[in-house]
Amino acid sequence: MRRHIPNMLTLSNLFCGCCAVVLLLYGQPVAAAWFTLASFLFDYADGMVARALDVTGPLGRELDSLADVISFGVAPGAMLYMLLAESFCTGQTLCLPALPAFVLSAFGAYRLARFNLDTTHRDYFVGLSTPGCTVFVLGLTLAAYDNQFGLGTFISGQPWVIYSVIAVFSYLMVSEVPMFGLKVRSLRWRENKLTIVFFVLAVAGVLFLKGLGLALAVLFYIVLSIISKKNILHAEETTAHP
Repeated sequence: MRRHIPNMLTLSNLFCGCCAVVLLLYGQPVAAAWFTLASFLFDYADGMVARALDVTGPLGRELDSLADVISFGVAPGAMLYMLLAESFCTGQTLCLPALPAFVLSAFGAYRLARFNLDTTHRDYFVGLSTPGCTVFVLGLTLAAYDNQFGLGTFISGQPWVIYSVIAVFSYLMVSEVPMFGLKVRSLRWRENKLTIVFFVLAVAGVLFLKGLGLALAVLFYIVLSIISKKNILHAEETTAHP
């Protein structure tokens, strides 16, 4: 039974992702956000528990990606579908102009499949992770739902914004852009300065800007990773060849 505990956590991630999708399609993004948060927690916990119990294996790796396709692939696609549907359609009918939202889900699935085949061990991400993409889309959805700074009204009248988000973030997930990892491996400032700066600004953004703060935190993370490309690659080379 011990070796199935991490798999149970992974399946809980998938279950919460399914609940989030249903809630989104019924127009309840705030409730969906709580289930998405639970998906993040279960996604983090399954790997940690698997390592602690020393029961890691190929089944868990495959199951984790399958769960992530729902929680961090289909769910953000549903969020963007909801935003586009508010611009183009009314009622409960299928909204054809909003279907391109799930292009993001397709690229997320492609990234996860490619990740499973990558045996290279790195301290950084190649491209934007699917959870990172989901955090941005979730923040944008909550900000639009609360109409922060008139963002909801603007998006409903300018659907090209959402189409642009789909295109840009689909590319980022499958790109070769190095993005720094968020793991703290020591107490040294030099080795963790990017991570520390990101978390401090992210927490401040969420406290002051709520949902919009989540989206801005991810944008900051992306920009910081791009301008720090040389530092990220240099740090990896230093770790590999001390």
